[in-house]
Amino acid sequence: MRNLTFTFLVLMFVSTLVKAQKAAYYPQVPFDSVDAKSRLALGKSTIEGTAFTRLKNGYGMKVGSKILAKNVEVTLYPVTAYFEEWFNLRKKMENKKNSVYMSEQAFRYRITIKTDDYGRFKFTQMKPGKYFIQSFASYSRSGSVPVYRGSGYNSYGGRTDYYDYQSYTNNYSDRVEEFVEVTRDGQAIEIKLH
Repeated sequence: MRNLTFTFLVLMFVSTLVKAQKAAYYPQVPFDSVDAKSRLALGKSTIEGTAFTRLKNGYGMKVGSKILAKNVEVTLYPVTAYFEEWFNLRKKMENKKNSVYMSEQAFRYRITIKTDDYGRFKFTQMKPGKYFIQSFASYSRSGSVPVYRGSGYNSYGGRTDYYDYQSYTNNYSDRVEEFVEVTRDGQAIEIKLH
């Protein structure tokens, strides 16, 4: 009986671990490296802009002032058939239980640069085509909240609740991304990445 109980507990523990792991999804379209490489060939166009996010209200809506994405990586991907499936799969399946990834080979075909102190970035020598630009804008919010510590009698004989203020810091990271299309060689495109 003791071994049966132990075995049952081990199975319950393993079952809980399996449920806690995220499911991983990958695009099913074959990745064409020749197509991706040709889309990243040199051209005469530029894509530049500012990466930023905004503070969110209690409903998760971005309403506050701009928070610049300073000194962070900005990544540009060529929009291939594989990439489009990855993006659509991410839109459809990504949540707290599911993760959507691209293959290591597809992930290699990208251009990465860094923003400056003002969140500005610039991709040069781009050829006409469709691109996806992505970055992450991180920020922290700090404050203090009253924490109930107990109650007692005051000098007038009445009850008093006692509170201490406790400091907190919450860290956030927002994914900022945009599709961009260069329609002619030599074009200069300005975007807001938010």
